[in-house]
Amino acid sequence: MEQLEFFDIPSPCVGVCISNNRGYCKGCFRSREERLYWLKFSDAQKREVVRLCTQRKRKVWLAKMHSLSVDEAEMDAGALAPELNLEFKDEQAE
Repeated sequence: MEQLEFFDIPSPCVGVCISNNRGYCKGCFRSREERLYWLKFSDAQKREVVRLCTQRKRKVWLAKMHSLSVDEAEMDAGALAPELNLEFKDEQAE
């Protein structure tokens, strides 16, 4: 038995309609098909799409946080510190 819905399920669209390299919207994390058929989906299908979008967004966020923490660890270790060229050439002495 399906629970009665008192409110419409709003679209997760945030107005940033650019696809990433996997075909998901960078704003709402819906696939092309999910964006295209949103108005035709049942409430149960819409809830599933919203759940999937939340899952995708969390995955991207965790990957970014992991990348930032790795970058900071490398900076702390000095792996990314630029090397200085301390060899000076005295052009007037030549």
